[in-house]
Amino acid sequence: MEIAIAGASGFIGQHLTKEFPNAIIITRKHFEENNFDLIKNADIVINLVGSPIAKRWTKKYKKELFNSRIETTKKLVEAINNSNVKHFISTSATGIYQKNTKCDEDCTKLADDFLGKLSKSWETEALKCQKRTSILRLGVILGKNGGALQKMLPAFKMFLGGSISDGNFMMSFLSIKDLMKLYHFVIDEKIAGAINAVSPYPISNKEFTKILAKTLKRPSFFPIPKFILKLIFSEGATILTDSMEVYPKVLLDKSFKFDYPKVEDMLKDILKK
Repeated sequence: MEIAIAGASGFIGQHLTKEFPNAIIITRKHFEENNFDLIKNADIVINLVGSPIAKRWTKKYKKELFNSRIETTKKLVEAINNSNVKHFISTSATGIYQKNTKCDEDCTKLADDFLGKLSKSWETEALKCQKRTSILRLGVILGKNGGALQKMLPAFKMFLGGSISDGNFMMSFLSIKDLMKLYHFVIDEKIAGAINAVSPYPISNKEFTKILAKTLKRPSFFPIPKFILKLIFSEGATILTDSMEVYPKVLLDKSFKFDYPKVEDMLKDILKK
């Protein structure tokens, strides 16, 4: 089975290239030249292309966030539709759902903020693919040496960790190891449509902070005020403060087995010596 990966340099992409060591790598150069001859005989294409979301959202950067996802996906879909590729696995985010709302894949309450509109546009472009298409709506991915946890650990290790504001907002997570297992599952089971890439047990930021502090054997005395994040990230602070309570109905209905279903399980595995 030939697998091609676009966006292999990021946190998830690096793990995927280890998971599929013989994968074809689609690079920025291929997009710039609009030359995708290398995927003509691939069986599966995985799309992870997109500029980092956790940055200050200036007007210019919001345009980059849009173009780096929608325009690249448009080119990729056009190439796939003219190839022998059988399965396209694209990416989206749980930010597509309305905040402060319990949601699974059947949820029709979608967000109308920038992240919601970005996710919807990204998915719309991916669904123009004429081959089997899966869209993984990613929650917060936890793993070693990257992702959200890498940004959190330094403060906790220096005894300066804490929740964000009152910590009452919900967070939906998935272990990077379960995400790798999920890619295999989607491929093997030939699952199409939207799939929430989250564990079945979302928790509050306050509870997550307590568990992380306990796992690290550190205190969590210093809550981060929302206005500080607003100063740093501008509108982008919403990805850190919006309440996202998302459930993986599709995966549960298809009996996917999570190795790390709870945050305690994930953190113990990630932070073990």
